[in-house]
Amino acid sequence: MLSGMIRMRRVVAAVLTAGACALAPAASAHHSFPGTYIENRTVTIEGELAQIVFRNPHSFIQVVVQQRGARVRYDVEWVGAGELVRDGITRTTLKQGDRVVISGMPGATAGDNRVRMLSLRRVKDGLDWKMPPGRQMMN
Repeated sequence: MLSGMIRMRRVVAAVLTAGACALAPAASAHHSFPGTYIENRTVTIEGELAQIVFRNPHSFIQVVVQQRGARVRYDVEWVGAGELVRDGITRTTLKQGDRVVISGMPGATAGDNRVRMLSLRRVKDGLDWKMPPGRQMMN
């Protein structure tokens, strides 16, 4: 009887450990916006949409910008797919090659070419998205 209880405790401990390990990458992947972006500065970039990753908790796009004769790729962090759908943006709204103007908070590390998106405008038709008030620095 005692050895059966010990085995059961080991099984429960193994299951709990495996569950904790499975959740660890997701927890560590989330970051603090104030630690990643400069919240009291805004930059505007204009370029061609190279890629969109439409997902939760945050969507991402990559934009290629011409700077001083060179093509520079920016990683732009957006809100999650669920929030975008509520705002009328779906995974097919934006297409690779679309010319976009993005305003947002620059990355805290110089040279990272990172932006936390606050607004997006598609040049060809004026499609416009803006970060809802009060959401700018929420995780």
